[in-house]
Amino acid sequence: MRASIFDNLFVLEMANNHWGDVNRGLKIIADYAKVVRYNNVRAAMKFQFRDVDSFIHKDFRSRTDIRYIKKTLDTQLSWADYQKMVSAVRNSSMISMATPFDEASVDKCVELGIQIIKIASSDIKDWFLIEKIATTKKPVIISTGGSSLRDLDDLVSFFAKRNIPLAINHCVSIYPSEDHELEMNQIDFLKARYPDNVVGFSSHEYHDWHNSMLVAYAKGARTFERHIDIDADGIPVSPYCSLPEQVDTWFKAFHKAEELCGGSAATKRVPPEKEVRYLDGLVRGVYAKRDLPAGHILSDDDVYLAIPLQKGQISCREMMKGEVLIGAVTKDAALNFKNIDSPYGANSTLAKMIEQRGIDPQPEAAANNVTRLG
Repeated sequence: MRASIFDNLFVLEMANNHWGDVNRGLKIIADYAKVVRYNNVRAAMKFQFRDVDSFIHKDFRSRTDIRYIKKTLDTQLSWADYQKMVSAVRNSSMISMATPFDEASVDKCVELGIQIIKIASSDIKDWFLIEKIATTKKPVIISTGGSSLRDLDDLVSFFAKRNIPLAINHCVSIYPSEDHELEMNQIDFLKARYPDNVVGFSSHEYHDWHNSMLVAYAKGARTFERHIDIDADGIPVSPYCSLPEQVDTWFKAFHKAEELCGGSAATKRVPPEKEVRYLDGLVRGVYAKRDLPAGHILSDDDVYLAIPLQKGQISCREMMKGEVLIGAVTKDAALNFKNIDSPYGANSTLAKMIEQRGIDPQPEAAANNVTRLG
């Protein structure tokens, strides 16, 4: 299902980059809130929730040789600290979001008022967790990294049957990703297969913060996600994480993509006035081949087409055989719509359009008039 909360939404994935220090987490929120506000975008700050006591088996908590266990323990925060950071997100006018990795953490999403839930790529077949998340009825974003087509079809159907808004992010779970690994044509595939869902792009590339945004937006992605960090406290920044100045570039690329792509892809654009006037200057006007008397019935042999089109003149677009002249027209003169007995004279909207388009037939008089008015 589609939901407006997903449209043009930027997800800033803090992950565990608070490193178990709530003050570092609050600084990350504050630094990115400025970038979000300056660029006038909608952004969600995303946390990762784990109920560590139940998430890690008690017999393995000392196994620091297992990287995932060690990092989870090293970056553990209290739920009270998470509450402080969620409040800071709200106070910064950002959307709160979290990836819960266990059922107890889903309950904390509800308790802390998290607005959007993310299902991690690793949990795309964890139906114990998925069914728990569905009980919250909160909007959900999934990433497609490592998934099969059946996995995605099952998830989309599951959430659709429960009327839970779902966005689907194309994602390559390679950290960091090289440009040739991005597979951005998958955005086209996801949009075609799941037309009722918002499709997005979760990005881990690290060479550029501009071009992939232009491509993703042009292909129809409308949610965007990156891991974020700050360069502080002597902690090295992972290559797949973006710094505030890089996210600033990312946001500006989004605005440029919006500008380049323009309005809706679902309806025909309405050409602006300056474009219409420019094209009117290329249209041929209708001129008399010879002197034509009043009451004459026009035929193709009576006229020729040439540029320029003059104000009030019939163009090749409106000329029709069988029109009757109200007044005489001299050879090589423009056929003015007011001189023809046709609907053009009675249709005030069309008459005004024809009267205003084209060049002024007396440019010197018009120029003198402008000079006098100036």
